[in-house]
Amino acid sequence: GPDSDILAFPDWETLPYDILSPHQDLVSERLEALYRLLNRSPDASLDVLVVPATAALYRLCPPSYILGHTFFFKQGQQLDGEKLRAQLVFAGYQHVSQVVAPGEFSVRGGLIDLFPMGATLPFRLDLLDDAIETVRAFDPDTQRSLYPVPEVRLLPGREFPLDEAAHD
Repeated sequence: GPDSDILAFPDWETLPYDILSPHQDLVSERLEALYRLLNRSPDASLDVLVVPATAALYRLCPPSYILGHTFFFKQGQQLDGEKLRAQLVFAGYQHVSQVVAPGEFSVRGGLIDLFPMGATLPFRLDLLDDAIETVRAFDPDTQRSLYPVPEVRLLPGREFPLDEAAHD
């Protein structure tokens, strides 16, 4: 029906022998789809999962990886900036000077910019002492704050862990 839940799981759009990594936006969409599949309530209806044949050929990351590397941030939460930076790098996020694409973060004093995988806009966390004072979405082109958000969900920065356990 009109309110059916359709979830797309895009292909990486790279060839198996390509040295190019899949585009961050595609990885971002795939992680969003996997996260939503894993977090459905048992009675939720997911009518259609659209998966290109090429995407169905590859192994998916373990659910425990996605759930174990997903973090939430909200206003008022205590946050250790150094620990967060380490957490982000561990989750596969790239430290950049200006955040413009999913999977990037930037730290400038008490400001932390994050572009979560699966998100359409990046977010700016404004820290006061060791707590998040405000969380706002911002425009990656103008770098201007747009509106406050109650909570940010941070999916892992890549589809597969880079640690040793991932090589089995």
